[in-house]
Amino acid sequence: MSASVTVNNNTELNLKINEIFYSLQGETSSTGYPTVFIRLTGCPLRCTYCDTSYAFSKGEMLSVTEILRKVGKYSPSYITVTGGEPLAQKNCLKLLNMLCDKYQDVSLETSGAMSIEKVDTRVRKIIDIKTPGSGEAHRNLISNLKLVKKTDEIKFVICNHADFIWASNFVEEHKLINTCDVIFSPSHNELQIKELAEWVLQANMKIRVQTQLHKIIWGDEPGK
Repeated sequence: MSASVTVNNNTELNLKINEIFYSLQGETSSTGYPTVFIRLTGCPLRCTYCDTSYAFSKGEMLSVTEILRKVGKYSPSYITVTGGEPLAQKNCLKLLNMLCDKYQDVSLETSGAMSIEKVDTRVRKIIDIKTPGSGEAHRNLISNLKLVKKTDEIKFVICNHADFIWASNFVEEHKLINTCDVIFSPSHNELQIKELAEWVLQANMKIRVQTQLHKIIWGDEPGK
C-alpha cells in the first residue's frame, strides 16, 4: 500500500500506521529488550500463519514528524519498524533514514519479498524467508541475499519437518551461515519448539532456535 504525500507550507511525508507501541522485543538477537514498535499498515502477502492480519488495512495516516514525536515519548534505546510489510509503503525508506538520524539501534522486520536495496545501511534488517508451509515461498526475492550484511538477521518460520528440511537446504545452498545470524522459529500453535530444537541438534547446525517471547507473556494480545 503506497503512502501519500501532502503539501502544506513544507512538504510532509505521510505513512499509514496501524499502531505504535512499547513492549519487549519477542524475537531476533534483541529478544527481551524494551522496544518501540512502529507497525505500518498493508501487506501484499498472505502467510498461512499470519498473526497480524489486523494490519492489512486498518490504520491512520500520520506524518513522519508525528511518528517521531510519538516514538520520542518513550525515550527508546531500540526501535523496530514492522508490519504488515513496511516496505510496501515507499515513504518507509525516509522514515528509516530519519529514525537512524536520531537513534542508534533501528531494525526493520521485512518479509523478504520486497527489495532492501535502498534501505539505510544503518538499519539492522530482519529478513523473513518464507517456507513452503507459509504458502508464500514463491515470493522470496533471492536477489536480497546479496545485500545482507553481517549485522542483519535471516529468519525462517518453521511449520513442520518438511519446512525444516527445506529451510536447512536453503541455508546451505545460499551459504547463509557465513553471511549473518540465521534464526529458526516454530510457527505458533503448529510446531512445538522442543521438536524444532531436537531437529537442529540432530543436524548439528549453527542455527539460533527461538520462540516468540511476547507470545509466552501476552499470547495473541494486539500491541504486545
